[in-house]
Order: sequence, then structure tokens, then C-alpha cells
Amino acid sequence: MKQQQNGCRHRRGTKNWIYADKGGELATVGKHQKPLTELEIELSRAKRELAEVKMERDFIKKCATYFAKESR
Repeated sequence: MKQQQNGCRHRRGTKNWIYADKGGELATVGKHQKPLTELEIELSRAKRELAEVKMERDFIKKCATYFAKESR
């Protein structure tokens, strides 16, 4: 049920973009946002890398637990 709700929400978001494009409003989307500084870009990259390393760590923990149980 939740996946259906998310899918429906995604379609509505897509429709909003289509209507904005047809109305000529799409060119102004994001114009009010300030450009990212190098520090913000580096922070974003570091956060992505940290998330990836955490996923790898969790996977290794699960593997170690699995093989520890198997070797008994």
C-alpha cells in the first residue's frame, strides 16, 4: 500500500514539472538558490562517502556474524 502511495506522489510531482514547463515557469526553477561553495560541495561529498562506508561496515558485520555461526 505504501509503495502505491509513493508511486502516486511521484506521478503528481512529475505532472507539476510538466505543467511548469508548459507554463514557461520551469526556466525559473532553482534561480533563487545561491550557488554552492566549495566547502558545501566537499561536505556533501564527505557525507556521501561516509554513508557508503557505513553500509560497507554493516555488511561486513553481517558477514562476520553469519560465518561465525556457520563455523560452530
